[in-house]
Amino acid sequence: MLSIRVAMAAAGIVGVAYLVIAGVVAVVVTNNMTADLDHRLTDVLRQAPPQGGTPDHPFGGFDPGRVDPRGLPVLAWRVDDSGTVTAMGPADLSLPAADQAVTDPATVTIEGGTYRIAGVSIQGGRLVVGQSTDSITQTQSTLIVAELGIGCALLIFVFLGSVAVGRRVALPVERARQRQLEFTADASHELRTPLSVIEAHATLALARRRDAAWDGAAFQKIDGELRRTRRLVDDMLWLARFDSTEAQPQAEPVDVGVLATQTADRFAVVSQARNQILTVQDGVGRADAIVTAPPEWLDRLIGVLLDNACKYSPDGGAISVAVAGDGKRVRLTVDDSGPGIPVEQRSRVFDRFHRATDAAGGAGLGLATADAVVRASGGRWHIGTSPAGGASVSVSWPRSIASD
Repeated sequence: MLSIRVAMAAAGIVGVAYLVIAGVVAVVVTNNMTADLDHRLTDVLRQAPPQGGTPDHPFGGFDPGRVDPRGLPVLAWRVDDSGTVTAMGPADLSLPAADQAVTDPATVTIEGGTYRIAGVSIQGGRLVVGQSTDSITQTQSTLIVAELGIGCALLIFVFLGSVAVGRRVALPVERARQRQLEFTADASHELRTPLSVIEAHATLALARRRDAAWDGAAFQKIDGELRRTRRLVDDMLWLARFDSTEAQPQAEPVDVGVLATQTADRFAVVSQARNQILTVQDGVGRADAIVTAPPEWLDRLIGVLLDNACKYSPDGGAISVAVAGDGKRVRLTVDDSGPGIPVEQRSRVFDRFHRATDAAGGAGLGLATADAVVRASGGRWHIGTSPAGGASVSVSWPRSIASD
């Protein structure tokens, strides 16, 4: 509906402008044709004999039809000083008394027809000549019909073009608005679950007698839900800042191998708590692992991938982080021994609040934030199956420093 309203407004503006231009064109053409007709009448009068004629030959041999270079019918009237009017021309038309003294060209109506007439004084009276304005009227009608046809076609073209352009321009805005609505609805749903759990345990704790074992379990559950809520809020705030920031942070050369090692060191405690084996394989030289991107973005990306790998790998499982060359690109790969990502789910794993597994602990925003980083930094996703049967998630970027 917005695109249609915009199209109607655009068509209205173009229509008004076209009417003004068409009106100006019609007036200019009419004035030019009228001026040309006046010029012809003046030329005819200039060739009239000043002494006039005789009663038997009132025009003195003057032939207005012959002197008109275009051969158009020219009417002529001789008005004697006595008031006698003698007509000459293809039609015997009576010159109205009010127009017998005309000098400068003027438009008059004679017996239902419109004529342009002009006059000059001659010996013994006046000579008045005129021509029909039918050619001007016909040209006006043809011009108006042509302008109306062109105007209708132009307005249809502008309207349809504006609708197409408006829909194309408005589509990203509408998608963003719809995405924002979906994001708000999904966020409300995700926040409602931990808050309901916290509220339920707090209500029960307040309603029952103190029991150390039960209270400890309840507080542990509340603590877990609070941590989940905090991670969810952090991810939502990060995505909100990312979506609303017009300019990205300063990009600079980053050694993906060093950053991957540093991030893996932070997750060593997490993996050790579940007896998981976390290894880092850096198979490229330092110059071959340099990409250009904001360091804090890549740090968050690697953190998301390692967090998912540790979360979904079983106790005693294995997580591997590898940095390797891939032609003119640098590839970062995180393999785990978890359940993997089903093939039919791989196209949707980056959707916000979408989860490819029913395992507890996530909200479906981790890979959404990772995808935002990858797209903004010029990276490419590669999702497959790890040697252990789990998920293999890779990202590659153009190498900043070409290898020898």
